[in-house]
Amino acid sequence: MMIAFAAGGGADTQARLIAEELEQRHGWKVIPEQVTGKGGLNAVNALKEQPGDGTAIAMIVSETLGYNMAAARAGQPSDVTPITTTAGTQIAVMALASKGWKTLGDVIEAARAGEDIRFGVMTGALGDLAYVIGLRNEVDFNIISVRGGKAVMDGLNAGDMDVGFGAGIQAKAVAAGDMVELASARSEPLANSPEAPLLSDYGVEFVNEISFLFAGPPEMDPAAREAIAAAIAEIVTDEGGKANEFITRGFGGPVVIQGEALETALQEDFDASGALIAAASE
Repeated sequence: MMIAFAAGGGADTQARLIAEELEQRHGWKVIPEQVTGKGGLNAVNALKEQPGDGTAIAMIVSETLGYNMAAARAGQPSDVTPITTTAGTQIAVMALASKGWKTLGDVIEAARAGEDIRFGVMTGALGDLAYVIGLRNEVDFNIISVRGGKAVMDGLNAGDMDVGFGAGIQAKAVAAGDMVELASARSEPLANSPEAPLLSDYGVEFVNEISFLFAGPPEMDPAAREAIAAAIAEIVTDEGGKANEFITRGFGGPVVIQGEALETALQEDFDASGALIAAASE
């Protein structure tokens, strides 16, 4: 099991809990291995060289096969075999409650009034999205790129950033009233802040709906793909399991998409990512 995330983080923990339960439930020997770098593309490239018999899989995110692949011109989503998603992310524009802002509209108005707004992002796709938000609303944000959602949280708490994207790490702070989700970067309302506006309310035609997923090598054996997909889906949706508990607490609950529906969603994300990259180059 290649894991395209640094050891010790939320994604790595999710993958290792799934690996542990695969062994317990099915007797499969699962060997987790970190293969990080280039937004998951290193894991994808390593996966391409593996046999398609089900003995090699990789945990990545949909953004790997979408924005990252499109930006690097590194192929198509069909270069690997998508197996199943496990969870989504609650991507939101967030800020400390002490800022006094209630929605992204308040931030835009502050920027129009001359305030320098430092906007924290943790991926290239979110950097482009932050730029397009400013472009569509005729304001300039000072976009600060960092590595990981925790770095954005740290930047907000330290006062080094004014707003930033969170992918679910903000849940506890929002529940405690210390942080506010100003807008949903998804196509639907946020679980913790259903009243928060969508980016479309500010003239932005793009969204960011990252899903964690497992993939196999190209031309993976269909029987192996189906067996692994079913096993992982059972684990992440089992309310008595450790993986389900972790996913529910950290990522808002399991999201299972498989087969043709998953292939279609990944291709649509790849196409939309190309449009975002073009918009951000204006």
